[in-house]
Amino acid sequence: MTDSEGAMSAAETQLAQIVRENLPATIADLSDLVRIPSVSWSAFDPAHVLESAEAVAALARETGVFDSVDVVRAPIAETGELGQPAVLARRHARGGKPTILLYAHHDVQPPGKDEDWDTAPFEPVVKGDRLYGRGAADDKAGVMTHIGAVRALAEAAGDDLELGIALFIEGEEEFGSRSFASFLEQNREALEADAIVVADSDNWNTETPALSVSLRGNVAFRLGVRTLAHASHSGMFGGAVPDAMMATIRLLNSFWSEDGSVAVEGLSAHDATTPEYGEAQLRAEAALGESVRPVGSGSILERIWFQPAITVTGIDAPDVANASNTLIPHVNVKVSARIAPGQSAAEAFAALEQHIRANTPFGAEITIDEVDVGDPFLVDDSGPIVASTLDAMRDAWGADPVRMGIGGSIPFVADLVRVFPDAEILITGVEDPDTRAHSPNESLHLGVFRRAILTEALLLSRLNEKAR
Repeated sequence: MTDSEGAMSAAETQLAQIVRENLPATIADLSDLVRIPSVSWSAFDPAHVLESAEAVAALARETGVFDSVDVVRAPIAETGELGQPAVLARRHARGGKPTILLYAHHDVQPPGKDEDWDTAPFEPVVKGDRLYGRGAADDKAGVMTHIGAVRALAEAAGDDLELGIALFIEGEEEFGSRSFASFLEQNREALEADAIVVADSDNWNTETPALSVSLRGNVAFRLGVRTLAHASHSGMFGGAVPDAMMATIRLLNSFWSEDGSVAVEGLSAHDATTPEYGEAQLRAEAALGESVRPVGSGSILERIWFQPAITVTGIDAPDVANASNTLIPHVNVKVSARIAPGQSAAEAFAALEQHIRANTPFGAEITIDEVDVGDPFLVDDSGPIVASTLDAMRDAWGADPVRMGIGGSIPFVADLVRVFPDAEILITGVEDPDTRAHSPNESLHLGVFRRAILTEALLLSRLNEKAR
């Protein structure tokens, strides 16, 4: 593929030029956002999330497009506590034009250990054609895709801009979107739109855009396993007394069959065709060890997009440096399950809980808490705005877009559809297979970033020409 855009009108060619000319400033604004360590997890300073929200609100105001821009918080339904601050901006439609809601999130994952990064996680660094830093892609680039597209549209359209635009930049997506449902209910009128762009997903590669049309759901929880009231000498009692680690390992192993497929009865798969994607591509994109075999059965993309998966993402146990010769009395593990489209997260959690209780060895005591669930989703991609989005991608990238599934989860999409059932859902993004979102050395491909901004600017411009 070349770096030139596809077939566009003269006005749209000018719009593309505006996006190009504005790109250095857009990258600079993105870099400023990356410098704010806006981790929304409860163990981190919430002042940084507020700082990030205020910075995003300032960027929205500076576009001069919105009638109102506010930093807003909503209560978490389960506790009544306020969630993290979000940015809500609204421009009312004029002249019978449609309204589009632009969503992204400004909070980020924890950085992990500094020594695992080649550069400081919250100091943005450009190397080659990539910008490195926590949140550089997920999802502060999504935020700046919206800001950059709105800026370009405002400059190109001037007084002819009549499109309605709502901007919702969430502040706790990486911590489970716990106040999301309340936020939608409290701000329903301000968020009402004909289409919703969720800029928080992937592309097929750095040269091929993608529209995400399926999402796996998630079930995550803390699993506690206890066999002893207190630690005991492993030499004195080992061989007769099962310690908690032994019971935990046996229990966790029951999650998978011999080939690594999920072996939990009641977790279902979705039947759908997938594009060609071979083992070599999997090895390259997932950094799979040379001698390590893939797990599961079916095509690789079936396993990633349309089958359940279970991952143990954390274990609380003595580290090797402090290991003593004792039988461990209690172990906590974090279990993260991905749920195939077509099955509710509640049904999946019930199947997991039943499996755990049926397969707990040695009569160990089990606790399950800190449960977090989100439903999977299948996108209806038959609407006219979806078609317009695919056309905009084709013109901005100079390549045919791929309709793809996502192995990860965006649970709030189901909430959006529940509250706004008539709105078309467009799941786009700025990530690519080398982005390493959530991992050390997260990065954004700057060519993808520009094309993502242009795609959205073209879509907004074309919607601005249409009557509702």
